[in-house]
Amino acid sequence: FFDTLVPTSIMASKEPIGPIVPETMTSDWVAKGIDQRDVGTPDDWVPRDPRLIRLTGKHPFNCEPPLPLCHDQGFLTPPAIHYVRNHGAAPDCQWETHQVTVDGLVAKPTTYSMDELTTQFTEFETTLPVTLVCAGNRRKEQNMVKKTIGFSWGPCAHATSQWTGIRLADLLEHLGVDRVKARHVCFVGHEDLPNGKYGTSIPMSLVMDRSNDVLIAWKMNGIPLTTDHGFPVRLIIPGWIGGRMIKWLTTITVTEEPSDNYYHFFDNRILPPHVDAELAKAEGWWYKPEYLFNALNINSAPAYPHHDEFVPLSVNKYLIRGYAYSGAGKKITRVEVSFDNCKTWRLCQCRWPEEEHSYAPERYAKYWCWMFWEYEVDMLEFLQVPEYCIRAWDESNNTQPEHLTWNLMGMGNNPVFRTRIHPERRDGVLGIRFEHPTVPGPTKGGWMEPPEGAEAVAPVATAKAPPTGKTFTWEEIRKHNTDESAWFVARGKVYDATSYLKDHPGGAESITMNGGMDATEDFYAIHSVKAQAMLNDYYIGEADGPEPARTLVDEDDKGIALNPARWLPFTLIEKEEKTRDVLRLRFALQTPNHKFGLPVGYHAFLRAQVDGEAVIRAYTPTSSDDDLGFFELVIKVYFANEVPRFPNGGVMSQHFHRMQVGDTIDVKGPVGHFEYKGKGLVRLHGHEQTIKRIGLLAGGTGITPTYQVLMAISKDPEDTTEAHLIFANKSPADVFLREELEALAAKRSNIHVWFTVDSAPEGSEWPYSTGFLNAEMIQEKIFGPGEPCLVGMCGPPLMYKFAAIPALQKLGFKEEEYFQF
Repeated sequence: FFDTLVPTSIMASKEPIGPIVPETMTSDWVAKGIDQRDVGTPDDWVPRDPRLIRLTGKHPFNCEPPLPLCHDQGFLTPPAIHYVRNHGAAPDCQWETHQVTVDGLVAKPTTYSMDELTTQFTEFETTLPVTLVCAGNRRKEQNMVKKTIGFSWGPCAHATSQWTGIRLADLLEHLGVDRVKARHVCFVGHEDLPNGKYGTSIPMSLVMDRSNDVLIAWKMNGIPLTTDHGFPVRLIIPGWIGGRMIKWLTTITVTEEPSDNYYHFFDNRILPPHVDAELAKAEGWWYKPEYLFNALNINSAPAYPHHDEFVPLSVNKYLIRGYAYSGAGKKITRVEVSFDNCKTWRLCQCRWPEEEHSYAPERYAKYWCWMFWEYEVDMLEFLQVPEYCIRAWDESNNTQPEHLTWNLMGMGNNPVFRTRIHPERRDGVLGIRFEHPTVPGPTKGGWMEPPEGAEAVAPVATAKAPPTGKTFTWEEIRKHNTDESAWFVARGKVYDATSYLKDHPGGAESITMNGGMDATEDFYAIHSVKAQAMLNDYYIGEADGPEPARTLVDEDDKGIALNPARWLPFTLIEKEEKTRDVLRLRFALQTPNHKFGLPVGYHAFLRAQVDGEAVIRAYTPTSSDDDLGFFELVIKVYFANEVPRFPNGGVMSQHFHRMQVGDTIDVKGPVGHFEYKGKGLVRLHGHEQTIKRIGLLAGGTGITPTYQVLMAISKDPEDTTEAHLIFANKSPADVFLREELEALAAKRSNIHVWFTVDSAPEGSEWPYSTGFLNAEMIQEKIFGPGEPCLVGMCGPPLMYKFAAIPALQKLGFKEEEYFQF
């Protein structure tokens, strides 16, 4: 319904869901209670966040957070949701008794208590942000091709913290390290495992180069390490895999040879793809040092849209956003998105928060942390492609491969990240569902999930031209436009979709509304290659030529302007600039006696050609069916180059701004699933009910369908339905239709209107709220659950996800008591 940028006033106020799990946390937030899944395990004393996705059952504890949750916290990851890789039970180390021994090729072998370690080297203490990444990040994708010997990490086996400690180089220098003989530094942790303590080693050259910032750390984000992250002390190796960063550190030994620890050999390797478990053992592949996985390779993934996210087509634009990182201190130089299967690429907008939080980029030209990227996409473009792909590049011109290469341990998986696009209808709303390749852990899901009994991922079907069949006249084709017989034409071929109506993911209506007509543009704009291939099953013949033109006035239109099956042109007859960026547009209908034909609460699709491409948006007019001969739109124009994050502005709103009286716009509809029929009678998802109260939550240009409902109530003196509106915007200047809304409230005592904005100019008179839409505001200005009622919402997706729906759920509204227009 909108060509809009998202005002932050519609974002939720991030209140805790409960005492343990707030949505947004400070960087030092730690888990507050025992997760019930740990009861009865050796770890039943360790506080853990229940939102963490467990990858290996109850025990041992291996987990990652949902990627959107991690991404939403920003640059630093709270300890509570930092990913965890434990090989066994978490050791119960005590600060007072824990010791770290440094020996081997040093002049003064020494054992330190924690107090000694943290107080004797204060002049060397430093704090540095570093992103830790498990070597198995994104491993589940490999497991979907062929089972590895590792469990199924998703794309969030990483986290970023400010680590406080001392450089290992300074400690070894203090103890008189033998720089002539020393070649390696070996480490052992406290963890008791079936094959001994967990240990590994790294090159001496890496340690002694201070620009590498190898740390012995005892704090993360300003607080002591938590148990799962190595309390009381651990190793940090920026730019390397997490498997080398020993937790619960007890021993540091300087040697001439690398570690002989079991886990140094049998963990963290990338073997050639032909090597399976038997061959690795038989031919000694575990002992070949060239296959060790040490420095991270480049990787990226999108946090939004998240897996299974559904975005209605009423949203004009969507902001894809996510993360990228590389290893060995290499800076990510660009991130790219492709909508044509990696043939061409477009640059994303990038941010490097590390440059504001770390000395490493300026002092050493090294980048140890993740960065963020984003790319704004027109929703219509999503409808034209089956998937989009993401890849990153670093300063050494490393990039992500187009396809994965399987390896026995499933480590270092970093192909371009492919997100599938599925046009669907949910609760009568047409939109797009996004599907990631996998979901973390043993849970099934994602487009790579193989069929039952199969290992390999089936290739995407490609459409083949069906054989030539019978030729049908358009007179015959047009007869088949009902649920009983639904035909359509695409690229000159006739398809009978009647048998597919009940199975169509978007619902039968999206087929029947194109019944008996040429649906080429609509079909190929929203269907994937796989769906296009399915057409073969429904092919019945050929059309006898292009669809004949139709007259503007249909003999059977019964005075209703809209047609749900056809795009019809309507001429602009009035254009008024109400303000610099708000337009009133009036379009003529077929005759002065026609009504638009839009039920209250519904919308219509408008189509224009912009720069040679079709742009389709959904709008609700400010006029009603009581207004004969015309329909009116009030449009907020989003100009290019005014908001840095959205340099192109609103494509359709700027098209309206350029339109002149006499120009036409194509319209099709009506479309919707909520209708206000009057006196409290509503129809929602095909079912009628009578309500006493209706609440309305609007953000930005999502005001128009709610305005229609208020107008309908105000026009009927006998309609006593209590109607309450909260309208959220960025600033008072962004509130359009304010005078009209205040007039409705003044006219009728059962209509209540309230506004909230992010902020009002200092010194201005603003009689309404400033701040976020939240449960308290809804309770005060609308109502709580109770007697028959509904709450309708219209605004950007973030308003639904982070503000409106969480607030309504907190107040106790049932799912059937609220809806999206």
